Amino acid sequence: MQNDKILNQITELTARISELPKGYISKKSISGKLYYYHQWSEKGQKQSKYLKDDEIEALSEQINLRKELQEQLRNLRRTPKATKSSGNETKIQNEVAIMKCTLMHKRTAVADIELDDATGFIQKINTVYAPAHLPVGVPVRRGTADRAALNEWWTDRSIPASRSGIREALETLELSNTKILLVRCYGLSLSDQYWICPEGSGLTWDKVNFFDNDFSDDIGDVLFGTNKKMNVLDFSSPDNTSDGNLKKRWKIIDGKRCLVKGGSNPFRQQPFNEVIAAGIMERLEIPHVPYAVTWNKGAPYCVCEDFVADDTELVPAWRIIQTRKKDKSTSVYQHFVNCCESLGVKDVVPFLDRMIVLDYIIANEDRHLNNFGLLRNAETLEWIGMAPIYDSGSSLGYDKVAGQIRAERDVECKPFKKHHAEQLKLVSDFNWIDFERLSDVEELITNTLSAEGAKEYMDGNRIKAIVETANRRIQNLMQLSMTQAQVQTNSTEDDVEENIAQDYSPKMTL
Repeated sequence: MQNDKILNQITELTARISELPKGYISKKSISGKLYYYHQWSEKGQKQSKYLKDDEIEALSEQINLRKELQEQLRNLRRTPKATKSSGNETKIQNEVAIMKCTLMHKRTAVADIELDDATGFIQKINTVYAPAHLPVGVPVRRGTADRAALNEWWTDRSIPASRSGIREALETLELSNTKILLVRCYGLSLSDQYWICPEGSGLTWDKVNFFDNDFSDDIGDVLFGTNKKMNVLDFSSPDNTSDGNLKKRWKIIDGKRCLVKGGSNPFRQQPFNEVIAAGIMERLEIPHVPYAVTWNKGAPYCVCEDFVADDTELVPAWRIIQTRKKDKSTSVYQHFVNCCESLGVKDVVPFLDRMIVLDYIIANEDRHLNNFGLLRNAETLEWIGMAPIYDSGSSLGYDKVAGQIRAERDVECKPFKKHHAEQLKLVSDFNWIDFERLSDVEELITNTLSAEGAKEYMDGNRIKAIVETANRRIQNLMQLSMTQAQVQTNSTEDDVEENIAQDYSPKMTL
């Protein structure tokens, strides 16, 4: 009777869900006026419909009801199911599929874990074999790894729900969340050497890692909006573990692992900004990742080669600050420096000086704690040093009109202070800056933003505003370098309070 009742409820819920609209409501600002759209995917194709004012509230209620019913359906499918044993005794069989795995660090077995195959959530941590190889910032107390901290690390490993186009991709893949994608590709990445080995699978690092083995383009194609046949999808891809909110994918180009990343509407400026930032860093001899602009279907993308090798890994600054408890009287900047010093990492302050100066020149708005980090040897766990600077695209007024760029209003700052003027006070030394080498920055910006194909997104007035602002900041920096005040590294005034990446997708709350 119990099974029949559950089956009837599942059938009824499924029928009700099928009658309700899929997708979400987005908003777009055009000439100061807001327009609302219903967006959804149908057979892998993105659909969009303009909404009149009197249609918005009713549609929002229907979409929210669909989400509530879907959650009820998921819970119902996990309801313990009654079965008959051979002795005619009624037993309860839980339908939640538990996947037993070993968390691996390259070839080192770290810990046995149990995953909920339906949600990708770590349900249990069993034997810990190599505590030192647990992800940085995951504590071990009395021989037991902190499950909440490990789940936080595992969730951060997945594609963020705010990624541009991810909702449509999940609908195409018929998945409820991005953590399930982690399980499908064994958690493999091109940023570090962690992965999960299912019990009894016989998989080895040499057989599955993406540094030495080819990977599928299927997930990257779906993330970029390409219609794919569900029955032939290959989930073996590092795109399942790429972070950040801009549309991106990994490609093998001339045998090299390369990251291809887009820009946000309306100006699609981030790919060009990456090239400009790299050019400035080259002139100032700041270690950085080189970028180039490429085009696909009339849209600009930036391309960079993976700077992580098969024996190294990137550890974001966010993981580093989890290694020690921060007291309220210590600034975010000083806490990060203290954590690095306790780990034995050298030359942290000179690196931060250069990163802060760069971000001031380009008015970077998205240097959150996952957008810079450290490199270490994945086998010996030896710290190599600070990673080269990457991800500098959300800068140079990337989402602002020319007047706003010139006024320099509403320019956000991260990772330490909320305003760039305050963050500059953390710089310990300006003597390394060769201002003569910045004399052609105007030419660098103009040539990059005037390249063939860019005219669809850039006009002369906008380029001129970007050039004027960058030059003004360089002049301010030159004056500051000659009259540097006392460094204020431990003041908590104007500290950034949350580690949040820029969200480029339009959202609304009704």
